[in-house]
Amino acid sequence: MSASRSEARVGVWLIGARGSVATTVVAGCAALTAGLHPPTGLVTETPLFAGSGLPALSALVFGGHDTVDCPLPKRAETLAAQGVLPPGLPAAVETELAAADGEIRPGGPLPGDSRDTDELVSAFAADIHDFVRRNRLARAVVVNVASTEPAPTGPGLPASSLYAAAALRAGCPYVNFTPSTGLHHPALAPAAQSSGLPYAGRDGKTGQTLLRAVLGPMFTQRALAVRAWSGTNLLGGGDGAALADPAAAAAKNAGKERVLADTLGTVPEGEVHIDDVPALGDWKTAWDHIAFDGFLGARMILQTIWQGCDSALAAPLVLDLARILARAHEAGLSGPVGELGFYFKDPMGESPAGLSEQYAALTGLAARLRAPATEGPRPTAGGAHGADDAGESR
Repeated sequence: MSASRSEARVGVWLIGARGSVATTVVAGCAALTAGLHPPTGLVTETPLFAGSGLPALSALVFGGHDTVDCPLPKRAETLAAQGVLPPGLPAAVETELAAADGEIRPGGPLPGDSRDTDELVSAFAADIHDFVRRNRLARAVVVNVASTEPAPTGPGLPASSLYAAAALRAGCPYVNFTPSTGLHHPALAPAAQSSGLPYAGRDGKTGQTLLRAVLGPMFTQRALAVRAWSGTNLLGGGDGAALADPAAAAAKNAGKERVLADTLGTVPEGEVHIDDVPALGDWKTAWDHIAFDGFLGARMILQTIWQGCDSALAAPLVLDLARILARAHEAGLSGPVGELGFYFKDPMGESPAGLSEQYAALTGLAARLRAPATEGPRPTAGGAHGADDAGESR
């Protein structure tokens, strides 16, 4: 790949752009670009993706939608006070945070919004189109990192699906890093299939479920019978508040349970409980209790405790996914990118369930991206060679 292509500016449009994850993504990318910190946690910065033609971290331009108005520099200061960001980092990357904050547009729908579905989708798509045009971007990737929403119950599209539809209409690859509906809504299936765009999701696998994707295959491969698998999550922050809603928690837990069903071949007894503990802020404790049978019926127990910072775990994955999807779009890939199941609890497309097999699939994708694109680079609608009408569906 020529220097001009590898250094082309690429947009990352974040849904929930003023949340903890998005703020950590923007601040973290700026810190890595400036050489202030090493790229710990970024798989795309390992030898696996060497020569795959991913956009450089320095080429990423951030914007997004949100329904809150706390500026990113202020949000970063709060995260630093909580120990999520390193001390002094918000001040060191204040210029980059302010630039990204200037690209954030009001989301919705908010109470009292009288716009219908098509008007909302068109407005969101126009925001993305304008972002690409003004910043002279080669393309943009839309990533949903907003708080988890309950599963839809009415006839209309939930907010996450409105944003997903806007991504399609703007001609942008789409990543759903949340358990929310997004592109999974059946009303969006025809548009997704005909868009010619690559997309991936859903629900980023950052902590407890990452561990389950490793331990589940271990029990199966060693022919150990799992009798019960229970878990508890203690977390605060915006995610904790959102998941205090039983409907939202159910959407989150579905992915955790699916990993066990897929790796064990059965659903063991036990449930996952999520408790909102506001004092924990962005930090989370996840505990699992696994009851299993060994040789001659010997009953045994494995317990795990995972204590971590959700935003610090999620941010490098978001950067990975944005870079990979941008390159996949450039290379002419379309449809669900199942090889990205390595990153998700509930992967779209064909994906194995165990982490080692998912990593092998990711390795294959990295090799595909190293091959020269047969159709040449594909522009995002509204990009250097894209459509002029943001309202046109692809």
